[in-house]
Amino acid sequence: MMGVRMARLRAAVAMVTALSLAGCGGSAGGGLFGGAPRPAEGQVGHVRGFLGAVVADEPRAALIGRDVLSQGGTAADAAVAIAFALSVTLPSRASLGSGGACLAYDPARKSIDGGVPEAVLFLPRPGGAGGSRPAAVPMLARGMYLLHARYGHAPFDSLIVPAEQLARFGTPASRALVRDLSVVAGPLAADPESAAVFLPGGQKLRPGQTLIQPELAATLARLRVAGVGDLYQGRLAAEFARAATQAGGGVTLAALRDGLPSLAPALTIDDRHDRISFLPPPADGGLAAAAAFLALRQNPSDPGAAAARAIDVAAAWRSQGGDPMALLKASVPAASLPNLPASTSFVTMDRNGGAVACDVTMDNLFGTGRIAPGTGVVLGASPSGVPAPLLAAAIAWNAHIHAFRATVSGSGQEGAAMAVAAGMYNTLRSDKPMPAPVPDPGRANVIACPSYVPGERASCGFATDPRDPGFAVGGR
Repeated sequence: MMGVRMARLRAAVAMVTALSLAGCGGSAGGGLFGGAPRPAEGQVGHVRGFLGAVVADEPRAALIGRDVLSQGGTAADAAVAIAFALSVTLPSRASLGSGGACLAYDPARKSIDGGVPEAVLFLPRPGGAGGSRPAAVPMLARGMYLLHARYGHAPFDSLIVPAEQLARFGTPASRALVRDLSVVAGPLAADPESAAVFLPGGQKLRPGQTLIQPELAATLARLRVAGVGDLYQGRLAAEFARAATQAGGGVTLAALRDGLPSLAPALTIDDRHDRISFLPPPADGGLAAAAAFLALRQNPSDPGAAAARAIDVAAAWRSQGGDPMALLKASVPAASLPNLPASTSFVTMDRNGGAVACDVTMDNLFGTGRIAPGTGVVLGASPSGVPAPLLAAAIAWNAHIHAFRATVSGSGQEGAAMAVAAGMYNTLRSDKPMPAPVPDPGRANVIACPSYVPGERASCGFATDPRDPGFAVGGR
């Protein structure tokens, strides 16, 4: 009898041990002793603990970026999802018809960029055929595809899905969009396609009113299913070119085909133990931001002089070109820039210290003010008829320990470069994300990890400009 009891006891112990071991390993986790199962990769909640941060000028897009990080995505994955979401929630500055530039950084020594930030440039390009309201080639989708090809992890098509759903089922109009709409409601009313979306019933959208864009949802669905190339050299390209021409934009198939993004080395300077990389020309807001940062470092009590230096250096590069690093050291004449187009910016950082900082522009609020019929795409304005915006962004990193320190992106037309310079300088010197608002008219988005990532992750902070309706979210 004792032998039978001992055999039963050993069997029970073995069963309990097996059950507890089954709950210890693998991503599924959980079970009798392991607690709730861990969501699979690609589902919100997959990342336990620190997941990174995102900051954007429009809250819904920021939340979508955070969800991507929570699902196990990289900073680039989050940036791609944010960009497509902004094409729905903030098309005044970042529709599919927009262009822009991003800085990307992966701290891993064996990363594709060798652990050194690089720029992904998808700047606005002329549509090629003029028209009554000349439009730009829609560069956003190809730019995001290149960013993802270099730094992404999640399936690219999955990053389009949130934007597609927002367009199809509707999203509350944000304060950022309504603010822009208030500036250009009159011109938009002249285009039946734009008026139907942004001024339903002849009344401009109100904050919180549902914004539905079924034609844009269909275009996003085609990008998701057929691939980004369809917009540039497929059936969608032919349809888009006809629709853009109908809207007076004059975009040709040749211009679509040739509208390729590019990679470029970042413009990098040393700062104490760290390095700071800026967007390089022709995204010359980065050059201007670097000039302003160096001026602040020399005399932090004179932000006015730093702002003037930014404009002077940008104007010098636009007039004569040349070596950007030499311009940072050169004496250049006082200058001014014409009224510059608006932009929007966002920054992302993942749990491994990967980071992306982007600036996107329509070369005018709502671009041409017209939607290409049947596509839902607000056409960006051709750069042939407007001055280039100051696209400015920066990433601070440490080359010795291969780690992320801070990232800043800026907007605010002529104030964008100074916003990045002041945002980065104040953040690095205080170890706090944007301890004070940057000078007007600039606006900044900031992520800062004073103890670096990878490293002491709990010390990271993130902030959006308190004067605008943006959103900063992340952490655990």
